[in-house]
Amino acid sequence: MTISTDGHQGLSHFSEADSVNVVNARMDAAAHPRLRQVMGVLVSHLHAFAKEVQLTQEEWDHAIQFLTATGQICTAERQEFILLSDTLGFSMLVDAINNRRPAGATENTVFGPFHVDGAPVREMGACISLDGKGDLCRYEGHVLDLDGNPIEGAVIDVWSDNADGFYDVQQPDIQPKWNNRGVFITGPDGKYDFVGIKPVSYPIPDDGPVGQMLGKLGRHPNRPAHIHFLVKAQGFETLVTHTFVGGDPYLDSDTVFGVKKSLIAPWNRVNDGPILWHSPFDFVLVPR
Repeated sequence: MTISTDGHQGLSHFSEADSVNVVNARMDAAAHPRLRQVMGVLVSHLHAFAKEVQLTQEEWDHAIQFLTATGQICTAERQEFILLSDTLGFSMLVDAINNRRPAGATENTVFGPFHVDGAPVREMGACISLDGKGDLCRYEGHVLDLDGNPIEGAVIDVWSDNADGFYDVQQPDIQPKWNNRGVFITGPDGKYDFVGIKPVSYPIPDDGPVGQMLGKLGRHPNRPAHIHFLVKAQGFETLVTHTFVGGDPYLDSDTVFGVKKSLIAPWNRVNDGPILWHSPFDFVLVPR
């Protein structure tokens, strides 16, 4: 060990063999312990990756250009880095690590980039489809604890695509604001009930760097039909999940790896006036 020119103890000169030690030795001992841990392991795996694949200069240049383009396409409505994380299965991995749940609890899945804060609170039974497109579906069920007791005051934030496969924020000049979005609050029986549409499968935005990556890998950009739920209740862990339409052709190849068997919901054909479908599903929350 030597004293480096910046006053830190460690290996001062870079070499291929000692690259990880040299870089990690530059971190100040006063840096936050968790930051030191995360960055140290990141450097270790990143350097090991480059050595294992024998990364070329041209490939490194291309990667820098790819990441630059990914950042440049991001806007307030579009987060290309989230799409990148999603399509690499990284979002689902982080979600799984941070949301391990006991048997019987509803499983989490990826949040996705299209949630919008501030959706209107609606009365139970209200219809969230504002554009008149698609097959209407009644969604209903209960929010329960692990013992099967109803949870009063649970806040259920829902959102889905429209019948053309787009969220309202993707088509602000075409769809009504808050189309296929709404917030519902459960009463003493823990029940929720609203009308939306039977969602359709759709491609993630594939006109940017992530779409180009998928094309080069021979992967499609499609997500199976689903509706999003964000469920919160005092004293319970927040649940971020979807319910998926059974029989969808992309259930086994979701481009963001979000499908879990327990989240494939029933979809029953009904004859209830304009409502053509019924999808019952209970959400079981875990105490905080």
